[in-house]
Amino acid sequence: MAMGARKQPLYDQLVDILSEKIEHEYRPGDLMPSERELSERYGLSRTTVRLALQELERLGLVVRQHGRGTFVADRSAQTTNLMQAYSFTEQMRGMGRDPLTTILEFSEVEADKNLVEHMNVRLGERLFKIKRLRSADAMPMMVERTYLPARKFLTLRRPMLEQKPLYDIIEQDFHEKINVAEEEFFASIARPSDAHMLDISEGAPVLDLVRTTYNVHNEIVEYTLSVARADQFKYKVMHQRNV
Repeated sequence: MAMGARKQPLYDQLVDILSEKIEHEYRPGDLMPSERELSERYGLSRTTVRLALQELERLGLVVRQHGRGTFVADRSAQTTNLMQAYSFTEQMRGMGRDPLTTILEFSEVEADKNLVEHMNVRLGERLFKIKRLRSADAMPMMVERTYLPARKFLTLRRPMLEQKPLYDIIEQDFHEKINVAEEEFFASIARPSDAHMLDISEGAPVLDLVRTTYNVHNEIVEYTLSVARADQFKYKVMHQRNV
């Protein structure tokens, strides 16, 4: 394709060219040519090439890793199905992947108006805040910020979280039988701090998830806000028509 032959912006033309190559020539995980190589090959400025790669990343076609380069995204079934993401650790193991949870923060906070609204607690009530980085096969997948009512988990300590999954702790150590977990999600873009932890570019597409977990008495025992890499998760819904 001759670059500049159409009114379409140059970076947009390059997006079309590279999308075609990703679809028919490259394989998932392949290292893409560098910005310099693409600039020389198509006679474009580095800025134009960078814009094209950012657009490909936004579309979920490539993954840009700081210091390593740009790779063709794997959009196969290896992505995580959110419909089955109740336990990240169990699902990763079920897929043959090696899960890792890194505890970034464990602290006590007071419930603000937002948490009062979403957790049905009193203003100023003590909550445990847990911030975790979830990874699989050494790839950062998700940043989670979890809030638990401290009155239900008085003896919870950081070492416990480092030894076993949170839901095992909730049910086995504190005997809070989980009845249901509601989860909703929406598309967003990575904020600087989350982008750094997830090893993606600032502004890259992500999924924001909100999970509220109830015990058998319909009490909220967990409220979690998560940011997940959009290139590693998928959502599948099956509609069944009653006849």
